[in-house]
Amino acid sequence: MRALWALILLALSASVQAAPRCLSECTPRIGIVSAFGAEADLLIAETTRKRTWTLAGKRYTTGTLRGLRVVIVLSGVSMVNSAMVTQQMLDHFHIERLIMSGIAGGLNPAQHVGDVTVPERWAMPMEVYWNADTQVPAPCGKSADVGCLGLKLATGADGQPLPPYAPGLFMRETHVLSAANAPHGEFRFDYPVDADMLAVARTIAPRLERCGPKARLPSGELDAKQCVREQPTLRVGGLGVSAPVFLANAAYRQYLFDTLKADTFEMETAALAHVARANGVPYIAFRSISDLAGATEFNADVGALFMSGLAEANEAAVTLAFLEAWAARPKKKRP
Repeated sequence: MRALWALILLALSASVQAAPRCLSECTPRIGIVSAFGAEADLLIAETTRKRTWTLAGKRYTTGTLRGLRVVIVLSGVSMVNSAMVTQQMLDHFHIERLIMSGIAGGLNPAQHVGDVTVPERWAMPMEVYWNADTQVPAPCGKSADVGCLGLKLATGADGQPLPPYAPGLFMRETHVLSAANAPHGEFRFDYPVDADMLAVARTIAPRLERCGPKARLPSGELDAKQCVREQPTLRVGGLGVSAPVFLANAAYRQYLFDTLKADTFEMETAALAHVARANGVPYIAFRSISDLAGATEFNADVGALFMSGLAEANEAAVTLAFLEAWAARPKKKRP
């Protein structure tokens, strides 16, 4: 009898563990986390069969967007807000895939204001070990060994620690614990986006504008001051980075570009990527370039991007084009 009860309890436990976490709704959906309110509003306006859910003050909108069931939420600025909202979304809805969208600063001088980037990896370069001097840390005995502290320094292709930005400021990897790698977890410096989603992103060709929807004068003519000079393009690939800082330092921007060949800097996506990795949920991110991070010179394109509504319009255009292509993609046959 005891053996029978043990089998029943084991079966019930397995059933609970296999069930999707959906405290509010269990319909399979794509989760869209936006860091910029105006762009989230554009996506919500295009969504049909809308229903609003308010969880701890955050508004989640479920519905259908370009033929796909989605849930959309505004995270708010910062790594902490992004991680909190992403986990809350995964707990309350049945999220099959995640999309992050918003605005970012550029690190690559070849980029232009208004371009939209789709990095293939995201990292957190301000997860650091700040040493007391210029030497490579060795708190656990050997040079670069920080394992006794539960840490791991980030290394380059040569296996050596990445060059520090300032004396003693060494980048490190982040520990990720998930059901798949428990109990030991894994250390990661960057988080690859989903290969299938990236492949679809490479196929889209959304129309990106030079002038935002607010750029027309009462006469109907375009106000050239509210148009960016270069035609925006979609750039797929490369590395994006996130940190809990607003980057207004040209020297650090140059360091990230030289050391990591990073293209994009902002304050949310890598946190979402970490939560996605921990929960085993595929993700991708789209980011509209607002300026060259840390630039001190005046750039009229930056004003035009925001005043005309171009930032959110182009970003939403890419997100919508991706959703259309994702919905139309050939489905893989199950074995």
